[in-house]
Amino acid sequence: MAREMTEGSRSSAEPSPGAFPALGEEIAVAIEAHLRQRELRREELYQKARRLRRLAQATMSRLHAERRVPEELVSVRGLLGELSDYLRREGRGDEPLALDALQEAVEASLLGAIVERVPLPGPSDLGVEPEPYLLGLGDVVGEVRRLVLDRLAHDDLSTAEGYLALMEQLAETLLRFDTTRAIVQLKPKQDAARALLERTRGELVMARYLARVPTAGARP
Repeated sequence: MAREMTEGSRSSAEPSPGAFPALGEEIAVAIEAHLRQRELRREELYQKARRLRRLAQATMSRLHAERRVPEELVSVRGLLGELSDYLRREGRGDEPLALDALQEAVEASLLGAIVERVPLPGPSDLGVEPEPYLLGLGDVVGEVRRLVLDRLAHDDLSTAEGYLALMEQLAETLLRFDTTRAIVQLKPKQDAARALLERTRGELVMARYLARVPTAGARP
């Protein structure tokens, strides 16, 4: 009898077949709260990035049109630092949302320094990580090409040659970096910079040649 009671007591305390402990409700609630907070942070990050990207694009347009540094460039650099800081504090894992904005703001900052003819700022000067900085550096090669073409259109070969030399220096610096695409997608920027440089060299060579050829009807 004692044996039967012992076996019966043990069997009643055991879970019934197929019953296992479920995930606690408090755990599910905590996960839901985490996901909601991340969605809110992503939306805030997206809006910050969108604002910076639009401002950087407008600033570069003014830099090319007016050949002077607009007041907006100060705002670009300020927002660039703020967005980079926000990513470090709140945006881990969501950096791709802001990458385009960061690199365009870097591009605008570098172009502003070129137009103003002051030393180019580095990543620490702009408060940005090296990865988006390098992408912006790659893009600014194309902006310098636009400066070359503008000077050629105005028959200003001397200044065009100066910009070409700057293009060469920027492309050379860009090409020195060799890293995996898992860290930064730099190879497409390097290939584009190399192609733009070769095309611009050819156009400047042609402009030099045409400058030496007498125009039709001109006296020898």
